[in-house]
Amino acid sequence: MTVGIIGSGTMGSGIAQVAATAGSRVLVYDTKVEALERSRSKLEKILNRLIEKGRIDEGKKNEIQGNISYVNSLSDLKECGLVIEAIVENLEIKQAVFTELESYLAASAIIASNTSSLSIASIAAALQKPERCVGIHFFNPAPLMRLVEVIPAIQTSPEVLQSAVETIGSWGKSVAVAKDTPGFIVNRVARPFYGEALRIYDEGIADFATIDHAMKALGGFRMGPFELMDFIGNDVNYTVTETVFTAFYFDPRYKPSFTQKRMSEAGYLGRKSGRGYYDYAEGASKPSPTEDKTLTNTIFERILVMLINEAADALFMNIASAEDIDNAMTKGVNYPKGLLSWADEKGIDWCVDRMDALYEHYREDRYRCSPLLRRMREQGEVFFNDQPI
Repeated sequence: MTVGIIGSGTMGSGIAQVAATAGSRVLVYDTKVEALERSRSKLEKILNRLIEKGRIDEGKKNEIQGNISYVNSLSDLKECGLVIEAIVENLEIKQAVFTELESYLAASAIIASNTSSLSIASIAAALQKPERCVGIHFFNPAPLMRLVEVIPAIQTSPEVLQSAVETIGSWGKSVAVAKDTPGFIVNRVARPFYGEALRIYDEGIADFATIDHAMKALGGFRMGPFELMDFIGNDVNYTVTETVFTAFYFDPRYKPSFTQKRMSEAGYLGRKSGRGYYDYAEGASKPSPTEDKTLTNTIFERILVMLINEAADALFMNIASAEDIDNAMTKGVNYPKGLLSWADEKGIDWCVDRMDALYEHYREDRYRCSPLLRRMREQGEVFFNDQPI
């Protein structure tokens, strides 16, 4: 099957590399010829690095490059059986592109969006055959991140969903099927990692370095929340948070932080701007965390239980299966453990008691315990039956 990729930026180029490496013929489309040339040049550098590291040989490099062609007309994608869009997060633009694209494709072709936050149903609504549309959400960098979320809209046919899952699986990716709700799995469940860390800072409980230290030293996370927000970009992370907050009808669980808003407004975007929560200027020293075991344990457990509660609520609302939720968080954002497995390990009683203690202290709906956790405690249940308790 020939695969079309719309957009030759970092994500589009990464998806093209994944598909080409798996042996698919790939057509990368962009309106700008210079963008296509940048994509081609970047791929050359990436493949050369892989050769240097011994990951591939010269023959595999030539095979991958030979599988990819670069085009600047949507009509050139007419022979594609699957087209994945990876362009700007703007519903009207995506709908316009899909409307034109559909006029060139065969009736059996699948049209997919790599959106991380927009409604797949809204995107599909622009098509004459909305049943052919599905969300296929890769994580950046696409060649390295194992997880792909596949999101059927309410219009998506079962055959299109099955084909999308099988195709992405054949590319060597781990697939998690998610309901078409704001943030899907990862961008919804991960919100407390950032939001509760910011809340702890806003309350004056601890500084950035101490919060990051708590999550790394006690939780085993590769990066602390402020390090990760600086890596992602405060503008990007804030926009996702605001989008999810708005899409969930202003549920206080997803409320953005003024601290991050002001950082974004000031241009303190993180690594890409040279300054964020930390100073990335040459020679700048990173602040040391406060070495207080009681404090760091309080921080870690507060953020962890909020993450567990969000994962449990995603399961309660049938966003995805327990297995797919844990798979998504470990393979999509490199969490050290699946959150539902972590809940079993800590104990459902512990989860409910910690959430209730937070609610009693703040009396904010932000800290409401998931009904699923409360029911599981009453019935003596765990998420995974083979989990030791």
